[in-house]
Amino acid sequence: MLSILIPVYNYNVYPLVLELQKQCIDCGIAFEILCQDDASQSSLNAFNENINALSNCSFLSLKKNLAHRENRNSLAEQAKFDHLLFIDGDSIVIHDNFIKTHIDNLHDFDVVYGGRLHPEKCPSDNQKLRWKYGRFIEDKSAENRKKKPYQSLLFNNTLIKKDCFNKVKFDKDRKKYGHDDTQLSYQLSLLKSKINHIENPVEHGDIDTNLIYLKKTKEALENLISLYEEAKIDIEFVRLIQLYHFLKRTKLSLPISKLFPLFENLLLKNLKGKNPSLFIFNVFRVGFICK
Repeated sequence: MLSILIPVYNYNVYPLVLELQKQCIDCGIAFEILCQDDASQSSLNAFNENINALSNCSFLSLKKNLAHRENRNSLAEQAKFDHLLFIDGDSIVIHDNFIKTHIDNLHDFDVVYGGRLHPEKCPSDNQKLRWKYGRFIEDKSAENRKKKPYQSLLFNNTLIKKDCFNKVKFDKDRKKYGHDDTQLSYQLSLLKSKINHIENPVEHGDIDTNLIYLKKTKEALENLISLYEEAKIDIEFVRLIQLYHFLKRTKLSLPISKLFPLFENLLLKNLKGKNPSLFIFNVFRVGFICK
């Protein structure tokens, strides 16, 4: 019936697994929960080892790092059931009927996405950039996600048929952070896979600091540009790529790339501060891809 796949890196996922196991048992379904730490060598794995004592659950700490895309692929290869539920290790289940809701909505669809939420209050000032972008840009209701079903798909809290996933998989040749969801969702759009967006979110538990998120943002933008330059994604699929393509075509990208270094530190000062602006974040992203 259901294989729940949890990629882990330096995080205690035991509470998450315990809640998911309880809900699966309450639903009376055949299930397995597979957790795989990507060679983090974290002290938190001492807690994660307790997962192996839970019925239908397993935890494995890899000796060699695979990177997050291949870690997900590896989990899918190990899964024995026809439906795969991908949940990031830092997720928090906030509804008692989380598993039941997914199961009730999987019929006649290849993919079911439940959504993700960020906490109402930011945990600290130095996490505010990631929190703001998540809460005000990424967190969308099912109704809004259905307007652009493929572009609104994030591969956390995503239930997908195994035979569908095997047709796309994550691009194991890319090692940098970012836009693996975008690339895989684009592949699903080419296959015209049937996507169902439902209101069944998990909460994002481990929110990056401003500095870490800026580093990840740069990597993600580099990945996005390489996807564009290698023609592995359609220009119309991503708004930022549409803008970048327009700036290149109108030869505006060159002056922006020359101006960006003059203002970069000023932009970063705001983005690293206690009250980062999402408008300035967008300006930074456009300047960075042009540079």
